[in-house]
Amino acid sequence: MNILIIHPHFPGQFVHLAPALVQAGHAVVALTMQAVSATEWEGVRLVPFALQRGGTPGVHPWLADLEGKTCVAEACLNAALGLKAEGFMPDVIVAHSGWGESLFIKDVWPEARLGICCDHFRHAAGAGAGAGAGAGAEAAALRMQQLAQRLQFEQADQGMVPTRWQADSFPKPWRNRLSVVPDGVDTEALGPKADISLTLNGQLALSRQDEVLTFACRELGPQAGFHVLMRALPDILRRRPALHVLIAGGDGPAAPAPGQRSWREALAVEVQSQLTPGEWARVHFVGPLAGPQWVGLLQLSTVHVQLSDPALASAGLLEAMSVGCAIVGSRTAPLEAAIRDGDSGLLVDYPDSQALADAACRLLDDPAERERLGLQAREFVRTHHDARTVCLPQQLAWVEGLAATQPPSALGTAELRSDLQEILSLL
Repeated sequence: MNILIIHPHFPGQFVHLAPALVQAGHAVVALTMQAVSATEWEGVRLVPFALQRGGTPGVHPWLADLEGKTCVAEACLNAALGLKAEGFMPDVIVAHSGWGESLFIKDVWPEARLGICCDHFRHAAGAGAGAGAGAGAEAAALRMQQLAQRLQFEQADQGMVPTRWQADSFPKPWRNRLSVVPDGVDTEALGPKADISLTLNGQLALSRQDEVLTFACRELGPQAGFHVLMRALPDILRRRPALHVLIAGGDGPAAPAPGQRSWREALAVEVQSQLTPGEWARVHFVGPLAGPQWVGLLQLSTVHVQLSDPALASAGLLEAMSVGCAIVGSRTAPLEAAIRDGDSGLLVDYPDSQALADAACRLLDDPAERERLGLQAREFVRTHHDARTVCLPQQLAWVEGLAATQPPSALGTAELRSDLQEILSLL
């Protein structure tokens, strides 16, 4: 088949799947926003595309997300038209739904089968749970953010999600077009490293001999439970005088508090007043990490804290488990899908900062328990999420099966009516 893969940061999650499709005899083309110097990677033809415009100054903030996705979709549309002009006709198109890139792709190739990889369907009720600020505005903005996902799924022939709880987050009429295929983790590359060391700011050198609490997410905000961690730190740092805390992640959207401060700045002001200068000096914000730096942070960890809003995916959880981290996590659906409490990690009620502090300190005080939980966590990932032996065969079958998928337009009249009624009830 001719297969088109669309991902702004290709290869991204297709790092194993794309080469495997080539090896299976398919012709694979990838549209990417990455600046690439080569025209081919692992047998995949690379076609870069770039934004033609940016966001509109002063646009209503609830429309900013949709406008950004529309800009990406427009750029992707133009690149697709260029491919079509060359004579390229994909049988199957696979895209991630997170950036809006597949919004107009079926207008170019209406006969191609479209499969979209989804994280979850975000609901207003889960936005910023427990954060205590801006809940109404967050819910309204989130409802507008759902529009791009709805429009993409309306055109899709099939969707793929990593877990059952994520599939269940979607409107019921859509679920019969969703397949649960777990994310893949390269467990050979992501494993423990006893001699790992890290130097912060050219001064502080940390190794596995030091006591280190780690926390990492894409954006330091309430959706990742950042506020819960920060409010647990005063108690943790008082009880563990040798502990260093490493917090990785970007600031993300501003304005969680008066003065347009980021969540990091706002919570630092709140928490710092409860700490001595010496205690605060043991809290280190290391910014967003990727690749070897991200893996190194996990390998350095004595105890890793992983939190998530009850309705949002938990970024980096499987990687932390593959490395063998001793994890304290939130008792929320994203973590319960992977961690068995007391077996492959510890789960605490969310958003209970005191429960988090108690569990973290208990684990910091128990090397044997940390080792047991880390070994069990790694074994879970090796058994259920290994990229090559477990997930890749399922992903290949899903992509190759798309060609035989019955298009949504072929659904029965009664089912279409039921779908429309369900969707309208959610608007």
